[in-house]
Amino acid sequence: MKGFAKVLGIAGMAFVAHAVANAPDQIRQQVPGYYRLAVGDYEVTALFDGYNDLSPGLLQGLSAEKVRALLARQAIGPDRMPTTFNAFLINTGKHLVMVDSGAGQCVPQTAGQLVPNIQASGYQPAQVDTIFLTHLHLDHVCGLVDASGKALFPNATVYVSQAEANYWLDPQKKASAPERAREYFDIAQHSLAPYKASGHLKTFVPPASPIPEVEASYAVGHTPGSAVYRFTSRGAAITFIGDLIHNAAVQFDHPDVAIRFDVDPVKATESREKEFSKLASDGEWLAAAHLPFPGIGHVTQEGKKFNWAPALYGPYKRADDVPLLK
Repeated sequence: MKGFAKVLGIAGMAFVAHAVANAPDQIRQQVPGYYRLAVGDYEVTALFDGYNDLSPGLLQGLSAEKVRALLARQAIGPDRMPTTFNAFLINTGKHLVMVDSGAGQCVPQTAGQLVPNIQASGYQPAQVDTIFLTHLHLDHVCGLVDASGKALFPNATVYVSQAEANYWLDPQKKASAPERAREYFDIAQHSLAPYKASGHLKTFVPPASPIPEVEASYAVGHTPGSAVYRFTSRGAAITFIGDLIHNAAVQFDHPDVAIRFDVDPVKATESREKEFSKLASDGEWLAAAHLPFPGIGHVTQEGKKFNWAPALYGPYKRADDVPLLK
C-alpha cells in the first residue's frame, strides 16, 4: 500500500506540473476604454484615448521635494507622472456631443484609441454631430483627424471659443511665438483644416452657447481662450473642465501649483480655484481631460485644499432608479 500511495503521489505531482506548464497564454489586453454615467436624462460616456508620462519638473510653484512627497503618497515615482487623455460623449437625445478628442495620431505610441473605444461603446464617429474643444493643444485636437489629415468625424460641427481661435489660428501669433512653440500652432491648424474647409468649424463667444443644452464659460490661463462646458438635466449637472488640472496628487492639495504648459500661470490657478470652489459648493459632477480614467467625479473642499472623489464603477443607472434603503 505504501508503494501504491507513493506512485499516486508522484503521478499527482506530475499532473499538477503538467497543468501549470500548459496554462493558457496571457491575454495582455485591457477591456475597452469607456465608462458610462447618467446625468439626469443625458448619457455621458467617458472615452480613453491613451496616456503619456509627464515630468514632475513641469509643475511650478512648489519645491521639487514637496512634489515628490505628494506623488509618493499616491505611489507615483519621482520621475514620471502618468497622465491620461480623456474625451467624452454626451447624448442629450437631440445631439451626440463630443468634448475634446485626445492626442490621437500625434502620440501614436500610446494614444489613438478614441475611435475604437467610441465603437466599443456602441456609437460610431459618423453619429457625432457636435464637437466642443476646451482648447487647441495637441492632446485635445489631434484626435479629430487621421494620419493623412482626413476628418474622423465627417458629420460634426467643431466649436471653438473665439479667443482660442484668435490665438492659435492667427499667423501673426505663430510668427511672434517662440520657435519651439510654433509647431503647436501648425498642429492645431492641421487638425482643424478639414472641418474649416467643409464649413464645419465655428467659433463662439462665451457665455453664448451654440446649442441650448450647454452652458459655456471662459476659464482662461492654461491657454488664452480655454473654455469649460456645463450640461444640466433634471437638476443634475456635469462640467467638462479640460485642462484646469493635470495632476490629482499635487494640484488638489495645492491648487496654486501651475504647469509649464500654462500660458498665464496666475490666471490658470485662479480659474482652477474658482471652478473647483463652485463645483464643491454645488456638489456637481466634473469631467477632466487628464485625471485618471474615466476622469469623472466630484470635488470637495477643506479650507484652501480640495479633495477628489472619483466616480465608482457600477451599473449604468440614474439616481432615481435606485431605491433609498434606510
